Amino acid sequence: MSDLPDCPKCDSDYVYQDDHILICPECSYEWTADTTTDKSEYSDEIRDANGNILQDGDTVTVIKDLKVKGSSLVVKVGTKVKNIRLVDGDHDIDCKIDGIGAMKLKSQFVKKV
Repeated sequence: MSDLPDCPKCDSDYVYQDDHILICPECSYEWTADTTTDKSEYSDEIRDANGNILQDGDTVTVIKDLKVKGSSLVVKVGTKVKNIRLVDGDHDIDCKIDGIGAMKLKSQFVKKV
């Protein structure tokens, strides 16, 4: 087979090379062959906008006005969201916001209280 290393992020063995960059088609991670990477920096931790680790049951605050898809509602900056639940996917927070209802949020738009 090939003598390319496995992906340091997801351990895929389908890595290919494009010029001097190695690319993983499964997780889209790119790195150079001479770079040594530590797998501990790619854990499954979900972090807020400030880099704090989030856990189920945390309270967070929204840091940006967020439009609610399919309606004219907006989640305003400073809205406090209690008792979040972390899930897999692009929108990694499930929560219930007063006046709006159940929503999914991206962790990059919240900060831990």
